Amino acid sequence: MQNTSHAVMAQRYEAADSPDDFPTPPWATRALIEHVVGVEGVKAMSCLEPACGRGYMSRPLAEYFSSVDSADAYHYGFGPIRDFLTSPCRRSSYDWVITNPPFRLAEEFVHQALDVARVGVAILARTVFLESIGRYETIFRHKPPSVFAQFSERVPMVKGRVDQKASTATGYAWFVWSKAEDRTGPRLAWIPPCRKLLERPRDYL
Repeated sequence: MQNTSHAVMAQRYEAADSPDDFPTPPWATRALIEHVVGVEGVKAMSCLEPACGRGYMSRPLAEYFSSVDSADAYHYGFGPIRDFLTSPCRRSSYDWVITNPPFRLAEEFVHQALDVARVGVAILARTVFLESIGRYETIFRHKPPSVFAQFSERVPMVKGRVDQKASTATGYAWFVWSKAEDRTGPRLAWIPPCRKLLERPRDYL
């Protein structure tokens, strides 16, 4: 019997006005810092999470950064309501912008985040974000990421909640733009299996 849970389907289709509410399991955010960005490099830095939802990404970011500000275009009871695209933050007002944006708005989030961040931007997206002529022309051709970090294990995302027992057929990766890194071309990296090491019991409360 086919498993048809929201987390399993490789493709998902959301209405144009949907909040695209698929929270990030906290361990996947810790994996970005532990295996891609580096723990020591962010200790004294500030971070903005502009699509924070219920805070499942903001809370693990706060374990590493000196300060984390959070907001979302929709009300979830965690951060203040602020649309990152229509009410942008000041230019170079944060060291990092790290988020899992609505997939249909990810290009706009990247452009806005690169203006807001002083040091770097990290976007969690489906691996297929690499594809499309449109994204090549608007982002990757002139502003390619410094690092494309592919998860070697699956990152299950379920609509409206985090679920420790969920599974998925969808691949995810971190797209990282480092403003200090050599711009000779993107670096391909793999995030090793790390879920068991980076999960915490409180993550699913």
